[in-house]
Amino acid sequence: MIENNIIYNMDCIHGMSMIEDESVDMVLTSPPYDNIRNYNGYDFDFERIAKELFRVIKKGGVVVWIVNDQTIKGSESGTSFKQALYFKELGFNIHDTMIWAKDAFSFPDPTRYHQSFEYMFVLSKGRPKSINLIQDRKNKWAGTTVHGTSRNPDGTVFRKSNHNKSSVKELGNRFNIWEIPSEKSNKTGHPAVFPEQLAEDHIMSWSNKGDLILDIFMGSGTTAKACIKLGRDFIGFEISQEYVKIANERIKGTKKQLSIFDLGVDL
Repeated sequence: MIENNIIYNMDCIHGMSMIEDESVDMVLTSPPYDNIRNYNGYDFDFERIAKELFRVIKKGGVVVWIVNDQTIKGSESGTSFKQALYFKELGFNIHDTMIWAKDAFSFPDPTRYHQSFEYMFVLSKGRPKSINLIQDRKNKWAGTTVHGTSRNPDGTVFRKSNHNKSSVKELGNRFNIWEIPSEKSNKTGHPAVFPEQLAEDHIMSWSNKGDLILDIFMGSGTTAKACIKLGRDFIGFEISQEYVKIANERIKGTKKQLSIFDLGVDL
């Protein structure tokens, strides 16, 4: 029986087979990208995983699938888009195609522009039941009257209905391109750690406190760590015993920090 708030050292397909139908509120994960990284030699059966994700996610639940492509013989593999379209065939909506813009890039290829982003597909089982869009983007027109137009199917322009009825707020919804720096000092031993801010921002955006978050490629434990900080439950699967040990050490450190914070002790 699978219990919450544990990282299981097992294959994710086997692990998900023990999770009840439509019991997970959100999935946040980053699968192996083609052969870009060597994850201790492990690989995965994408189509079986996708089907299990559709089964275990609740109606209104969201899967955030962070992925990239490998360039092979001068051509990008396109695996990321193939996966997104397969999810859609299963019944997921492609709610948003987001971009994680890094502040660094891999070893430059002289034949193309430097690659410095990854795709973040936000997939939903119907309309997302939890939408908490982060508002931290400064509006250029803050304080002025709301204005704007849209177009009819025939190309004619019309003013939006709220024109002249309210003022533009100081802060607006964030764009779907997130500029978040890569981990600068990765001391975990895992080859591909995504930033804690990335995990926290997605969890805040698509879930609520007390929700259950699943990460089927837990790696070094970033998703679990974010869940603990944000008051969510989690289930994690990680096939590498080495990475499970790393993740559990990070979780212990997070719980200890939060306990000291609750006591009012300076860290």
